[in-house]
Amino acid sequence: MWSGRQGRLRPVGCVVEELRCRRREREAALRKARREQQLVSKRLLRDDVLEEVEGGCVAKILGEAEIQQFLRLAQRGTEEKERERALVSLRRGLQHPETQQTFIWLEGSIRTLVGLLTSSQALLQLEAARCLHELSHSEQSAVAEACLPATSYLLTYLSGHSSDFIELCLYTLGNLIVESEAVRRQLLPQGIVPALAACIQSPHLTVLEALGYALSQLLQAKEAPEMIIPSVLGSILPQHILRLLQPGPKLNLGVAVEFAWCLHYIICSQVNNALLIYHGGLSTLGLLLLDMAAAVQRTEDAGLELLACPVLRCLSNLLTEAAVEVGGGPNQLDDERVVAALFILLQFFLQKQPSLLPEGLWLLNNLTANSSSFCTSLLSMDLIEPLLQLLPVSNVVSVLVLTVLCNVAEKGPAYCQHLWPGPLLPCLMGMLASSDTEGVGQSLELLQLLFLYRPEAVEAFLQQSGLQVLEKHQEEAQLQDRVHALQKTALHR
Repeated sequence: MWSGRQGRLRPVGCVVEELRCRRREREAALRKARREQQLVSKRLLRDDVLEEVEGGCVAKILGEAEIQQFLRLAQRGTEEKERERALVSLRRGLQHPETQQTFIWLEGSIRTLVGLLTSSQALLQLEAARCLHELSHSEQSAVAEACLPATSYLLTYLSGHSSDFIELCLYTLGNLIVESEAVRRQLLPQGIVPALAACIQSPHLTVLEALGYALSQLLQAKEAPEMIIPSVLGSILPQHILRLLQPGPKLNLGVAVEFAWCLHYIICSQVNNALLIYHGGLSTLGLLLLDMAAAVQRTEDAGLELLACPVLRCLSNLLTEAAVEVGGGPNQLDDERVVAALFILLQFFLQKQPSLLPEGLWLLNNLTANSSSFCTSLLSMDLIEPLLQLLPVSNVVSVLVLTVLCNVAEKGPAYCQHLWPGPLLPCLMGMLASSDTEGVGQSLELLQLLFLYRPEAVEAFLQQSGLQVLEKHQEEAQLQDRVHALQKTALHR
């Protein structure tokens, strides 16, 4: 039994540090799981759907003879229109997996198509590129890998003058990149990173959005941290990615979404996040968060939930960097308006997109974990009750809410004065009555901190039959130690 203020100083510190270590371990595991949830997809760019419908043409499966006929006409037709029509028919046929398989096993077919891709006639070149794009979208890896002879040309054409053609090449490359390591092994020495970097100053939004897609596919490769991201960080790409994420009238939502995911994958690799912070990554993302909060207040259909997820993840993960000291210097996140903006977004998510609540709460956790000033903001803006209102949403959300409250409580007695008396204790009693082991465990940790810094809360806990509630969990292996520690603390006050 502890007696007197001096006798409690060391045990309080030990308990708090133990709670911190336990949470750090859980948060590290959660971060790892989140990093493994990558978005891998292919995209299909078809500009002529309306033309096909109006023309009454229905894409049909092509056999060997028809494919050979169309390729022959495309190569040797007497008129350019005839050659173009042959490639259009071939492209329509290539929308079918059966035609794709036949095409790639037909001798000389890819070689012929690549030859047409290098044609000096722009329309033939465009249709050949569209045929390759259809192949690149295939779910069969053999089909996509058959396009390997075309990659060097696709990269070369990224420096062309037609924004439509560059866009098509970028989406085709993006589809091929995601297909296999063999494709990426060929693209890297061919100079895909410099080629993509050269596109990022394009004035065309469609090109920038396609570039963001292709780059995001490249950054998700399992070999990216060793083979790709160092080259990306050594190029002009990081500075321009951050430029495209700066809030203001020039911010384009589609472009920003693509490059926010690119930034997310770079940050998750942990290759050199200090460089991103040096270039103003934290401040840019913080300002973007403020801008998103203002936007959702202006309109209900802002579409910003698509941007919110990667931005919140970027900020959360950058804040975990050992070099980051929140509130210190021009490249740090030192604007406490972020807390107010974050709560505006949390309310928006609660109404429109509850699946994003954990993303926002994870950021709030990282903001408050090592910063007394952000905890102070939370208290001074009376945001504890709005936070508690999120507890019933889901088990994941409740655990994150409780973790944030632990961050506040462990800052000491002055902070706990704002947590009790108030609605916190009844909420925790409700959590203890649940069957969610993780939520109960986090509630136990918060109660331990509350009892240490606000001994008066113990009596209220006992009056609400707290010990009887604890007995429900004392046989659970994952909770036993914490239950016994809390019982001991409550009984010896």
